Amino acid sequence: MKKKAAVINLGCPKNQVDSEVISGLLAERYELTSNPQEANIVLVNTCGFINDAKEESIEVLCDIVELKSEGVCEKVYALGCLAQRYGKELVKEIPELDGVLGDGELHNIVSIIESDDNQRVFTWKETQDFLYTHEMPRIRTGFTFSTYVKIAEGCDNRCSYCAIPGIKGSYRSRNKESVLEETKRLAGEGTKEIILVAQDLTRYGLDLYGKQELPSLLKEMVRIDGLEWIRLMYCYPDVLTDELIDIIALEPKICNYLDIPLQHGDNEILARMNRRNTREQAEQLIEKLRSRIPEIFIRSTFITGFPGETERHFQNLQSFIKRMRFDRLGVFAYSQEENTPAGKMKDQVPSAVREARKDSLMAMQAELVNEIQQKRIGRSLKMILEEELPDGWRGRSEGDAPEIDGQVYCKTFQGHSSGDIINVKILQADSYDLWGEELE
Repeated sequence: MKKKAAVINLGCPKNQVDSEVISGLLAERYELTSNPQEANIVLVNTCGFINDAKEESIEVLCDIVELKSEGVCEKVYALGCLAQRYGKELVKEIPELDGVLGDGELHNIVSIIESDDNQRVFTWKETQDFLYTHEMPRIRTGFTFSTYVKIAEGCDNRCSYCAIPGIKGSYRSRNKESVLEETKRLAGEGTKEIILVAQDLTRYGLDLYGKQELPSLLKEMVRIDGLEWIRLMYCYPDVLTDELIDIIALEPKICNYLDIPLQHGDNEILARMNRRNTREQAEQLIEKLRSRIPEIFIRSTFITGFPGETERHFQNLQSFIKRMRFDRLGVFAYSQEENTPAGKMKDQVPSAVREARKDSLMAMQAELVNEIQQKRIGRSLKMILEEELPDGWRGRSEGDAPEIDGQVYCKTFQGHSSGDIINVKILQADSYDLWGEELE
C-alpha cells in the first residue's frame, strides 16, 4: 500500500508551477492527498520574498510539525524560497523538520526523501541551474482550463530592494521547444487559458538566443489548436518592445492585458531602486500601449516607504498614479530585506509611515478604478466561466488575472461548462467586479 503525501503551496504562481511538478514526481511513488492530516509525508513549498510571506511560511511549517508531534504525519519537509534563503536557520530553529531542501534539487525530490535513512536532510546549491521541462510530470491544481506556464527562472535585474536573484539565481530561459511542447499538451488536455510567468517575462530568450524571443514564442503559441487566451504576467517596462506590442495588438488569442511592475513614480526613488526606467519613459510606454491597443487593461505594482522616500517623493508617486489611471493596481509597503542594497540604506522609513502611505494609495486607487469601471457599463467583453451559480456564472474578463484581479458575475441563457469563453454585456460595476448578462 502506497504512503500518502501532501504538497502545500505558498507564494506566487511560479511557486505553484513548482508545486505541481513536485506533485507529479511524487505521484509515481505516493498517493497524493490535499489534506495534510491524511498524509504520511507533508512537503511545504515556502515563499521567502518579503516579511509577510516569510512569516506565513514559518507559521504553516509550525502548524505542520505540530501535526507530526501529535502523530498525525510521519515526516515534514520545507522546500522552496524560504528553504533556499534561510535553510541553515530552519534546520536549527525547527528541529522537528525532517528535511530542508533548497532550490535546485526539485527533480531529485523523491530520491532525496527516500534516502534519508531517518537522518535529517539539508540540501542547498549556491549556483542555481535547474529548469523544469515539458518531460517532467505535472499534476495541476485548481481549474484545469487555466494553467500557468513558467518560461524562465531567476532574475538579472538586481533591483536594490529585491532578494530574488540571491534566492533563484541568474536568469535562465527554457528553450522554446520545451515551452511549446508543454503548451500543446496542456491545450490537448483542455486548457483554454495559458498564463505565461517568469520573474521578468520580457527578457525571455536573451540568455539562450542572444535576443528577446518572447514575440517569436508567442507567434508560434497562437497557432496551437484549442488554446483561446494567452496572458502575459510581469513584463518589465525597459524592454517592452514595439515588436511585442504589435503582436499583442494583432493576435486575438493574446489577452489585451499586461502586468507591468513600475514600482514608483519619482525618478530619484527609481534610481535608488536601481530601476532601468524613468517616470517619463513609463508615461510614454503607457500612452503608446493605449494608443496601439485601445482596449488594453494595464496592471502595475508600486512600493511605498522605500528608504529615503520623503513626502515630496510620495506626492510624486500619487500624481503619477492619478495621471496614468491604471485599470488594476497593487501596492506593497516596503519590506526591508537583509543582503539587499536597499536593506543596508541608512534612511529607512518608519513602518507605520510605509503602511499609511500604502493605505492612502489603495484608497485613492479605489476611487479612480471605480470611475474606470463605470465606463464599462453598456459595453461588451469576453469572460471565461469558472463557477456555476444558482442564477448564472462567476468568472473573469480578459482584463482579470486569477486571484489578484476582479470577478465578473453573469446571467446566462444557455447551457455552459467551466472554461467556456462567452460574450457578456456589462450592466453594473464597482471598483473591482462587474455584473452582466450573456449576449445571445
